[in-house]
Amino acid sequence: VPAVPVLFKQALENTDMEEGKSVSLRCELSKADATVVWKKGEATLQASAKYEMKQKGTVAELVIHNAEPEDA
Repeated sequence: VPAVPVLFKQALENTDMEEGKSVSLRCELSKADATVVWKKGEATLQASAKYEMKQKGTVAELVIHNAEPEDA
């Protein structure tokens, strides 16, 4: 039996941010607890004081703290 692929039920949307504030990006997947990797261009983001990754069920969220223009 082939594995069922994980699909986006709700894709990321462009979000306006205010410099120095936190911004949250979220998407919804078709399968709960699927592995999510957040990237900026080709670079994989790692959890840090700046980047907070959360996942609950089918919803994956990236919070960028102290947002800067370079985070666009």
